[in-house]
Amino acid sequence: MRQDPANPEQVLDFRSDTVTRPTPGMREAMARAEVGDDVMGEDPTVQRLEARVAALFGREAALFVPSGTMANLIGMALHCQRGEEVILERRTHSFVYEVGGGAALFGIPFHVVDSPDGIPQPEQIQKAIRPKNIHMPASRLLVVENTVNVAGGRVVSLERLASLRAICQQNGLALHMDGARIWNAAVASSTPLSRFAGEVDTLSCCLSKGLGCPVGSLVIGNGEAIERARKLRKMLGGGLRQVGVLAACGLYALDHHIDRLEEDQRMARELYQGLSQILDGRFRVQEPETNILLVHTDQPSTTERTLAAWSARNIQVLTLGETIIRLVTHLDLPGDAAAQALARLRAVQI
Repeated sequence: MRQDPANPEQVLDFRSDTVTRPTPGMREAMARAEVGDDVMGEDPTVQRLEARVAALFGREAALFVPSGTMANLIGMALHCQRGEEVILERRTHSFVYEVGGGAALFGIPFHVVDSPDGIPQPEQIQKAIRPKNIHMPASRLLVVENTVNVAGGRVVSLERLASLRAICQQNGLALHMDGARIWNAAVASSTPLSRFAGEVDTLSCCLSKGLGCPVGSLVIGNGEAIERARKLRKMLGGGLRQVGVLAACGLYALDHHIDRLEEDQRMARELYQGLSQILDGRFRVQEPETNILLVHTDQPSTTERTLAAWSARNIQVLTLGETIIRLVTHLDLPGDAAAQALARLRAVQI
């Protein structure tokens, strides 16, 4: 955790765990990285990262790509032909925040279900699967996000994932997991990454959410799928050259930044406990499961006043719609960020 003890009113940036900057150790790893042309298969640092991630998840292969959005787009394209349908819960990142790329670029329509907690129920998926009918698109893929960002960083448990997998297998669907924050899910649930990966056909993981890297995600699956993914990456403009400088960040993060995720989750719990006491009946603070905390407000005007009041005390947050405020904890916050924030907010009138 980094802080400036000379500035007690320093900005506390809870907007996202993507705002982190490379640590000194990570910058040193970048400077030392051995590189080559990755499109030609000659970057040894990328190869080490891909092999290590594949091993962590217990799968045959992995592919480094520039972003989680590209990773999930590749995941959809691996399993669906044009006109074949992907099923998602309405809060899933691929539906909400990825610009409809599956439909726009690969002709994959979205079929959305709505669950109470942001995690699809097996019976919902069973009902959503299209019957064989000349008038209907064929259902080919289920996409599940873990953790579910817009639902407050909820963990899709291994048991829920297994039940969804069973429905998919019974009906000839593939299962792709958007594991942007799978690191947080694994730490919070004490579940090995390989157990999660064993329940899906393909998955993605993100290095710039929680792990502190400046850029990068990976697509993970069997060897045949990742070979096809490599071609899809090239088609999407994602082939990179001497990218070992970025892969080195990922290797450093795997060594130094996974175990410390519990610190972020502890900080989110501390914020939850404090805000639950400070905020009045216009607010409902949702108990966090990982490093994302949602504060629900009674109306948009309350949200607007809250954002203004918090910003005046150098506390930065984001909103999810008009009546949800999101706080995300991460390694760039000082270790006492929750205590600092709560001390400032106790004096705030909203």
